[in-house]
Amino acid sequence: MTDQKDITPRQVAPRSLHRWGIGLNALLQLVLLFALFLIVNYASYHHFVLRDLTPSRDYTLSERTTGYLRKLNKDVFLTLIFTRDSDTIHDSRALLEEFRRVKRTRIRVDEIDPARDLERAEELKLQNNISLHGNGILVRAADRVRFIGEEELIIRGADGNRDDPTIDYRGEDAVISAIVGLIEGSVRKFYFITGKGATGGRDAAPDFATLADIGRRQNIETAPLNFTDVTAIPPDADGLVLSGAQYDLSERELAMLQAYWNTKRAALLVLLNPKGDTPRLHNFLAVNGVAPRTDRVLFAESTSAGPRKEFSVQAVFLNDSPISKPFAAAGSRFSGQTQSLNLVGTAPEFRAKHIEVTPLIDAAERYWGESRYLDEIPKADANDTKPPVHIAASVERGAVSDERLRVDSARMVIVGNDTLLNPATRLAVDQDFISSSINWMLNRERLMGITPKRKQFFRIQLADDQRRQIFQTTVIMLPSVALLLGFLVWSHRRS
Repeated sequence: MTDQKDITPRQVAPRSLHRWGIGLNALLQLVLLFALFLIVNYASYHHFVLRDLTPSRDYTLSERTTGYLRKLNKDVFLTLIFTRDSDTIHDSRALLEEFRRVKRTRIRVDEIDPARDLERAEELKLQNNISLHGNGILVRAADRVRFIGEEELIIRGADGNRDDPTIDYRGEDAVISAIVGLIEGSVRKFYFITGKGATGGRDAAPDFATLADIGRRQNIETAPLNFTDVTAIPPDADGLVLSGAQYDLSERELAMLQAYWNTKRAALLVLLNPKGDTPRLHNFLAVNGVAPRTDRVLFAESTSAGPRKEFSVQAVFLNDSPISKPFAAAGSRFSGQTQSLNLVGTAPEFRAKHIEVTPLIDAAERYWGESRYLDEIPKADANDTKPPVHIAASVERGAVSDERLRVDSARMVIVGNDTLLNPATRLAVDQDFISSSINWMLNRERLMGITPKRKQFFRIQLADDQRRQIFQTTVIMLPSVALLLGFLVWSHRRS
């Protein structure tokens, strides 16, 4: 037998202390890890960066919306009233969170499920004196309330069928329009002048339909106006739109237009028809600083396939005005025919009358204003307009250096092409330009810029053989491959 050494307390104590040290060290690490976890979560909750990785930037607010919200000086309360089974609740919730993120100091966001929280829903009805029908967003600002129903947030497909495979989500349009309307307190009104050779009537005119759609997004009511039916411009007119006039104004109609233009805060949008015979209208514009020419903006060249004339104009938005500056990087192409504009308002005599003329859109450098545009191969000569060729301009009567007094000025935008409101040919940037022009004329600089783009949802339609192929791939092939790999690993380990 071997002798066993006695274990004294002096030999046990160091091992016991060592174990206690390890345990204390592990506990300290757990405490520090938990503290770090709390710090990271707190910091990430209050300080974070969002990135919209969708190809069409579906969850990013437009420049117009963010510009308006950042200058908001009144509190806005947004309440999401949706049941959990709604198809649009996630998009609506994300939209309101984006509104709150842009202006945390002014925008408050709340959410109520009327099916689960009946008491809060009833309290909301009593507080705001409204009746809630279905899902929607409640907007409260400046002691006014507006309820936006779910059907106003989306655009159904053909015939409004709820099962249609395409749906447009226009929540940003609807919410920002409601906020603007509540803060302004009244709806602005624009009259669309009819009876001048352009397609007239509320239902027949595509230009009117486009203008009405733009107006709905801007808290603006649009109505047709035939000069032959009135003796003066209605007093509730905040602006006039004259698009594609084929026939000229009569002396009486011209006097009505001039009387309106002489008032404070007059707003006039003119889209010229190059084929129209409108000398009185042209003279009215020339007296106010913009003289339309009788040419056509084009590009012509001789090619191996024969002569080629290009009437569709590549448009370049200029940085000289807040109207066109947001679109300087975009560019556009005007369809149909375009006439150039002579900006006579830059002369000293116009400035003495406090008339300020600013070019908005030019044709690209290869285009010129051709007076003999019917020739087979027209060439630029001394009678033609060389670059820069202006095709859109703004006029401000009563312009002063003090920005606080400019709200009383009369404003006008003239475009040498009448297709910008035509839904068959217009581009998105053209519609944004018209929207920006209207807001400038109404002294709504905060609403100028790129407008919200509708987010589209698409339902994928699969044929029977495609469904069968997906089923075989996901239910049979992929599990079989995983099972085979597992069997090979098991066999390898056994061997």
